[in-house]
Amino acid sequence: MSETAIREAPVDQSVEHFDVLIVGAGISGIGAAHHLLEQCPEKRFVILETYAGFGGTWLTHKYPGARSDSDLYTYGYRFKPWTGAPIAVKDEIMSYLGEVIDDENLDQYIRYQHTITAARWSGSEKRWKIEATRVDTGEQLRFSANFLWMCQGYYRHSVGHTPEWKDMDKFKGRIVHPQTWPDDLDYMGKNVVVIGSGATAATLIPAMAPDCAHITMLQRSPTFFIIGQNVNEVADMLRDLEISEEWIHEIVRRKLIADLGMLNQVALDYPEFAREELLKPIREILGDDFDIDKHFNPKYRPWQQRIAFVPDGDLFHGIKSGKASVVTDEIDSFTENGIMLKSGATLEADIIITATGFDMNVLGDIEFSVDEKPLDYAGTITYRGLMFTGVPNLVEVFGYFRASWTLRVDIIGDFVCRLLKHMDELGVSVVTPSLREEDERMTLLPWIDPEDFNPGYLQRSLDVLPKQGDKDPWRHSPNYQLEKKALPAADLDDGTLKYS
Repeated sequence: MSETAIREAPVDQSVEHFDVLIVGAGISGIGAAHHLLEQCPEKRFVILETYAGFGGTWLTHKYPGARSDSDLYTYGYRFKPWTGAPIAVKDEIMSYLGEVIDDENLDQYIRYQHTITAARWSGSEKRWKIEATRVDTGEQLRFSANFLWMCQGYYRHSVGHTPEWKDMDKFKGRIVHPQTWPDDLDYMGKNVVVIGSGATAATLIPAMAPDCAHITMLQRSPTFFIIGQNVNEVADMLRDLEISEEWIHEIVRRKLIADLGMLNQVALDYPEFAREELLKPIREILGDDFDIDKHFNPKYRPWQQRIAFVPDGDLFHGIKSGKASVVTDEIDSFTENGIMLKSGATLEADIIITATGFDMNVLGDIEFSVDEKPLDYAGTITYRGLMFTGVPNLVEVFGYFRASWTLRVDIIGDFVCRLLKHMDELGVSVVTPSLREEDERMTLLPWIDPEDFNPGYLQRSLDVLPKQGDKDPWRHSPNYQLEKKALPAADLDDGTLKYS
């Protein structure tokens, strides 16, 4: 960072002050740091990270086979070419993020093992006051910042979501949630039941199947999957033509985004056609005798929940081989040796894995207040899905549901830097989303329309999330194709952002 970016410390030496404080050193926080360095090099910033290393999700995921459920050409940053297979495992993603940190010397800005416990906005001082704890020493620390950039992710890393089933305490084996995977779990030659059929289950099962005596996916209802080869023919062709990786990354990225947009539209306009196209490759692997409709044909329409990519159909080949199986039923109770199902059938198990999702956190589970009043997050209305009425100088990164998370990291990075520059031009230090008179009577809607997208973790959390309006800029758009044009064109002086 240039010398102009270093400002003198505030008078109170016990409080470190920064222009921007980034919460979290996962894929969002690392991306935010890049955009600040590139577009606002004069801003002094810091990243506070709870864990002892970078990576967020990819640091905490320790279960077998952990991998992306979307392609890395779009999950990767626009500024850092991805050169591997489209679907990557955890170690490959961590290596990619580590390269970004090394390339841009970001380590100097990251404070690891710093857990933020409180964030208090002071209107009189026009800054956020941050209280944090050093995880390794217990030391209490204080920071202040003009602007807070929340990049902590949207779910609680420390513990997964596990429903309470009858007689769980009677089971003699181990019950494990993937979010807190133990280092000493030995599943060699064991019978394993995985409860759930989302992306985590679809990753775990093919990774564990070769070593288990048998592994069963137990689901209450089916889930959609996309099957494809873990290659990108366009990227391989361009490499054969010796095109630069920067060009390959951008070309492939644009094509994949266009393809995804087309798939989304087909699912919306022709849901039954989309359904059959998703089921067709599963039928080809498992054959006509397998009950596809019972086990892999959901009641909801395609893309009403996120669709995980299954590279090379490995989950379904595991089922075909007999090493894995799928059971669609509901749990009645746990027994000493497994699970009793409501149909009356039983599943024998040495280990039960509850791949049953996660719980969302609210602003990182940090205690927030604005001018000494506790922040009622659910009582706010979102500005473009990234700021909130009555909350000054704060942006939260919440990625896309139907596209790669990082697509939004990049365009929010552009927006924040444009906003910071605009504030400097105006000579102001505070920006707060506020309803105009004509906005006061608009209809308020949930953070996400349940008819459009309704996974369990969102349904469990809608009551603690902000509302959205029925018109721009008070909508939370889940559509990258629309937002990539709308955010850069957003009028920062339309009266919805109050400056002081």
